[in-house]
Amino acid sequence: MNTISEHIPNPKEIEKELGEFLAKKFGGKVKMIATHEVSPEEAEFLTQPKPSKPTPEFRFDLKPEELIAYLDQYIVKQDHAKAVLATKICTHFNRIQQARENEDMDRDLVGGIKNNVLMIGPTGVGKTYMVKLIAKKIGVPFVKGDATKFSETGYVGGDVEDLVRDLVQEAGDDIELAQYGIIYIDEIDKIAGSRTIIGADVSRTGVQRALLKPMEETEVDLKVPHDPISMLQEIERFRKTGVREKRVVNTRNILFIMSGAFQDLAEIIQKRLNCQGVGFHATLKNSLTVDDILAQVRTEDLVCYGFESEFVGRLPVRAVFEHLSEEDLFGILKNPNNPIVLGKKLDFAAYGIRIVFEEEALRMMARQAFLENTGARGLVSAAEKALLPFERKLPSLGISRFPVTTAALNDPEHAIHCLSDPEAIEALNQTFYRLKTLERSAVQAYLEENRGLFSERYGLALTPSKIALVASAYCNAILDVGKVIQRLKKHYDAVKRIELSFFKEHDIHIVLDDDCLDYIVTEIVEKRSTLDEFRKDIDRDLAMGLRLVREKTGKNRFFLNRQALINPEAYIAELIRAEMKPKPASLPPPVAESAV
Repeated sequence: MNTISEHIPNPKEIEKELGEFLAKKFGGKVKMIATHEVSPEEAEFLTQPKPSKPTPEFRFDLKPEELIAYLDQYIVKQDHAKAVLATKICTHFNRIQQARENEDMDRDLVGGIKNNVLMIGPTGVGKTYMVKLIAKKIGVPFVKGDATKFSETGYVGGDVEDLVRDLVQEAGDDIELAQYGIIYIDEIDKIAGSRTIIGADVSRTGVQRALLKPMEETEVDLKVPHDPISMLQEIERFRKTGVREKRVVNTRNILFIMSGAFQDLAEIIQKRLNCQGVGFHATLKNSLTVDDILAQVRTEDLVCYGFESEFVGRLPVRAVFEHLSEEDLFGILKNPNNPIVLGKKLDFAAYGIRIVFEEEALRMMARQAFLENTGARGLVSAAEKALLPFERKLPSLGISRFPVTTAALNDPEHAIHCLSDPEAIEALNQTFYRLKTLERSAVQAYLEENRGLFSERYGLALTPSKIALVASAYCNAILDVGKVIQRLKKHYDAVKRIELSFFKEHDIHIVLDDDCLDYIVTEIVEKRSTLDEFRKDIDRDLAMGLRLVREKTGKNRFFLNRQALINPEAYIAELIRAEMKPKPASLPPPVAESAV
């Protein structure tokens, strides 16, 4: 019978072999130093099977319309692309969820094809932003890679596998969760074979072929071949456990999403359409816009562009993004959730300066961004260019409020120079508060339009009073609308707990009505009152009076409104008057008249 020590290599032999390898690889610059030897008894203890970690609970129950509604909050236009991505991604993860609940389902399906997505559209239209929003919403690991990196490094097979390994890292070293992740590869059009080269463009088509297996199903070893660090980790793990553990990630359920601008693809499609059309039809096709032409993309067009047919076949879902007009860019800036305006507010807030934007100033920046022809990315540079003079000068002037108007943007030097005049500063403050009022009204209109969506998502019924409170809190904070509602929801939940603490303390049931809840939360948010202050006030002002009413009437459940907190004495007096008021005597039933 073999003992455990016969199965474990001698640590000195391992150290010697690894030392020779490191010396050969690094010329003696890196050395292996053994910490201690593992005794047979220690090895036997370490090799005992350890309790396995419970499988993480993967739950997915989103429906396409719900995901589309979520994307609508952040992304302007792109209705077709939203519908395609939301539908196919929801279907992909709902199938995974169903397969997990029924192990026999989907396992015997031969030739199943994943809903890998190819996104086509010009730069700056929201392709990457949309994928990041979706990954954040559904809560799966997400990594992003750049296809140009593969071609530049002379791709051999490690880069895509590195993305899979990155998924494991994003999942907190949880392989099970990583196998439901999303890998997003941008600039995929850059690995299309060059149409100007005679013969195969090996450097690019080789990348496409290397992507085939991961996009379908393969197993990626987490141990990187020829990597000294990986080898050291593997040997150290073996020395501790005595077991060679192979850790692999299966890509069966990993969703691949790829995107690119695809310059000149419209010309290839247009050429095919012109060849197919004759007479009057050809005239119609020549009048199509670029977006209309791209919407008719086929596999043969992508093959003509320079992709292998096998590669295109593994991207069955295609979403075409539209160009953004000047009005679309203006709509992005007006959206309360847009990161550009929120980002600039944060920049100035770092110096203690609150800024607010005039609507025409936003339109002016949208016009400048449209001229740059880089989509939504142009909005960032337009905003930076417009606000840089103020970001430079205002922190030194002790200004705490600044309205961004078209007049200021057209002549920054004059606007900054006027800040030394007290009358100009007073006018500046008046403009600031006027624009704040307009901003609050715009946010209220946005909330009313999306009331049902927000109420369902955050579990907070958005009554008119709550909508006004959310809009006011948004204008005083620098957060998107969703985060503001989440914060207010926590306040409402905390205030409701006053009912329980009051009962425990006084054995009296109180119920705070909606008006009372709104009043307390408003005081906390806008006047910086604390919940403890309200709890103490209720105990001090109402406990004794409610106890008296209970002794007189036997009633032990009381509904508190706003007035009960503002004027507790009047509330208690009204309670006593209402309860002690004599009930009117009931009248006897009417006597039926006798028939004549």
